[in-house]
Amino acid sequence: YLIPYNFIKISKHNTLVLAQRGYFKDSTFVNYLKYLLYWKEPEYAKYLKYPMCLYFLDLLQYEHFRREVVNSQCTKFIDDQQILLWQHYTRRRTRLLQTAAEQTQHANPQNNGIVQPKVP
Repeated sequence: YLIPYNFIKISKHNTLVLAQRGYFKDSTFVNYLKYLLYWKEPEYAKYLKYPMCLYFLDLLQYEHFRREVVNSQCTKFIDDQQILLWQHYTRRRTRLLQTAAEQTQHANPQNNGIVQPKVP
């Protein structure tokens, strides 16, 4: 369980290293990548801290992606896109939380934003 878990968890970060060392040309390794798809099942995916790694596992199923990822410019582009996605998600999530807090505070100004249960 731990070996596949650790591999899935770091697969995005080690993609370039694996590609440069020729692992993606090895049919046994490619079969292992197919085997790892079971991590997409909810009973396994719930243990992953960064579910984005499942997206990279999907990409690694395609020979074209495995060939292109050897190029460090391709890997840099992927890294940049992932950072932009995280930044966008973080900003959006922060805005949503601030809006919800403001709405709660305006609805119950006497309770300092704390929602009190209604007693019948």
